[in-house]
Amino acid sequence: MEAAMLPMPTTCWLCQMPLTFAHHGICSVCLRHLPPLPTCCPRCGLPSASARKECGACLLKPPYWHQMIMVSDWRPPLSDWVKRLKFYQATALSAMLARLLLLSWLDARRKHKLRRPDLLLCVPLHPSRAWRRGYNQMDDVTRHLARWLKCRYALAGISRHRKTRIQHQLLATARRRNLRGAFRVEIAVKGLHIALTDDVVTTGSTVGEISRILLAAGAASVQVWSLCRTL
Repeated sequence: MEAAMLPMPTTCWLCQMPLTFAHHGICSVCLRHLPPLPTCCPRCGLPSASARKECGACLLKPPYWHQMIMVSDWRPPLSDWVKRLKFYQATALSAMLARLLLLSWLDARRKHKLRRPDLLLCVPLHPSRAWRRGYNQMDDVTRHLARWLKCRYALAGISRHRKTRIQHQLLATARRRNLRGAFRVEIAVKGLHIALTDDVVTTGSTVGEISRILLAAGAASVQVWSLCRTL
């Protein structure tokens, strides 16, 4: 089984050397050598001429969210770790992935003077898909973030009450149509600054639809925090 091949969480997930702090998951040397992101628009997270100003596409038609935070493009090692977490229940990766996401947010906060969120939410699974998989892969990651940031986390704050077709099989326009009306806000969010977590953002249709309904419900702002962004 895949789980039997995973390294012990007390060693670096990349070089296998012992860690001083086991929960870090990755040593300082490997952390410095993770593939860097290109210059990306702070709003949509796509390659841009400036990392401080919104790109032309966002100025013309901004997404519903206000800031995109990501650790990596969809490439190893992050893509491998996300697949292990998502499909092989490698939950020992959760703390390390949460730390990488936190470091990315702290870096963006210094550059853009971002607000600390009042509330963390993660993209929900439809109940039947959650039952088959056994868990939401971003739940543990988001719990770590909420604890470190000392802010509220509501796993059931957003529900997916309509089952949709698998997004990666659809074109961008079909993705947006596929998601319309699929989500529902289950808690009061009026006036709150929210961070929405996801494992991978591709076209942004899913996080865009959730951001839209959060703003419609009165949220003050929405940041999207993703482990990977397809560039």
